[in-house]
Amino acid sequence: MSVYFRPLVQTGPSRPADALPLAGGPCWFTHVEALRRDAPPDIRPATALDDDTRARLTAARAPVCGLTMDAPRIMGILNVTPDSFSDGGAFDGFTQALRHALAMAEAGADMIDIGGESTRPGATSVPLASEIARTEPVIRAIASEITTPISIDTRKEPVARAAHAAGAALVNDVAGLTFDPALAPFCAAEGLPVCIMHAQGDPETMQDDPRYDDVLLDVHDWLAARVEALEQAGIPRARIVVDPGIGFGKTLAHNLTLLNGISLFHGLGCPVLLGASRKGFIGRLGRAPDADARAPGSIAVALAAVAQGVQILRVHDVSETAQALALWRAVTRGRP
Repeated sequence: MSVYFRPLVQTGPSRPADALPLAGGPCWFTHVEALRRDAPPDIRPATALDDDTRARLTAARAPVCGLTMDAPRIMGILNVTPDSFSDGGAFDGFTQALRHALAMAEAGADMIDIGGESTRPGATSVPLASEIARTEPVIRAIASEITTPISIDTRKEPVARAAHAAGAALVNDVAGLTFDPALAPFCAAEGLPVCIMHAQGDPETMQDDPRYDDVLLDVHDWLAARVEALEQAGIPRARIVVDPGIGFGKTLAHNLTLLNGISLFHGLGCPVLLGASRKGFIGRLGRAPDADARAPGSIAVALAAVAQGVQILRVHDVSETAQALALWRAVTRGRP
């Protein structure tokens, strides 16, 4: 019977003597929730953890694209698409895209994530030539203007190859490097860090009645298997970021369960990325049918995740999120 350990994360400058650091960051924990598939959870002291589990939960994460993971990082979203769920068509022109990328970097984005294929529910695949034509020139232009790291949001090796040649330093794949069998070997050969996301089904069908035995543990096990497979393919764990895939083949209840238990994923020994910005469940719970009116709810979810040690926030509203994080840090530390 497998047991999963979810750290019960705490923040603040006054740590008990037996507190353990969470992933080398500003959060800490003294107890864990032990989860099983066939028994109720129970609470255990962190001092009772075996050495391997303790090491996975406490070790500092390696930098990602030169960014240390000892404080929350903001990944700004730049969709150069006509049909993304929130900002489709707003930045699919070259000039608008470049201007928005520079504005996000100025506002506090630590990284810019560029995508040329919508993965909203119901979206269909974009031809390779179109996806490259949308992303490659924009990446090249941004890379010539600023040093902020750029990631390419794609499932396809040719798109990633063109993006990397243009200046992208990370591959962010909503399919967890399962869509194109050539993508993982390419990333391994080029030494590129990757972000692997969990999704049930493809964008066209993923919201057609998604089901899980236990969504938190099922998503954890899928990500754990992908991390191991990518290690075998030559991508070390130190270059892997994990994303539970909020909204990708999940109901509202699934999303809330994942967010409530997101600290579980620190046990994978990788930085954790959250991409919940402006998603549909925020609109439903926050009574905001228009996606561009969901910044307050998105920030609330982001801060709840940061309080569980999440290292990277993928967001549309960069300046607002940066302001919220600055205040969160000041309040939890008791000083500016």
